[in-house]
Amino acid sequence: MSRTIPTINTARLTLRAMRAEDFTRFATIWAMPEVVTHISGKPRSKAQSWDAFLRNAGHWQISGFGQWAIQPRGAAEMEGQCGFFFGSRKLGADFDPYPEAGWLLASDAQGKGLGLEAVQAAHDWFDRVIAGRTVCMIAPENTGSLRIAEAVGYQSLRQAQIDGETVDLMTRKGPPV
Repeated sequence: MSRTIPTINTARLTLRAMRAEDFTRFATIWAMPEVVTHISGKPRSKAQSWDAFLRNAGHWQISGFGQWAIQPRGAAEMEGQCGFFFGSRKLGADFDPYPEAGWLLASDAQGKGLGLEAVQAAHDWFDRVIAGRTVCMIAPENTGSLRIAEAVGYQSLRQAQIDGETVDLMTRKGPPV
């Protein structure tokens, strides 16, 4: 089975399929302590990044959705990623069966509104093409991501423990009204 990954253009960004030549930048972003501080707290090794990079490509093929590379207009490289995946996290029937949204930006791309622009575009696509409930998981101290989640319609579901850390589980039943 082969699926085409759509390209989405916004005023300042292109969301596009990740390409083999993106791997070095992908691994660099995931190795930045300031980027992963609210995700796992631990920078990824190159091998862990490679596994995640390949998992993303396969996710599109199997599920029909996945993560896009976020590339600002005029930039030579991707500055982050956003999209959807099945995390299989064993967090319960109110979370696991639903596509999980995720996003991150390199530290130098944060604080410019690019995250919200990318996440909104990804959710607009999801609402048109896949539709239905989505979930996300955010560390309570990650105020930037919490603002993005709320802006695209996520509401609190409950808190959970992941690797000894408390996270907020959130749900979105469709586009905000």
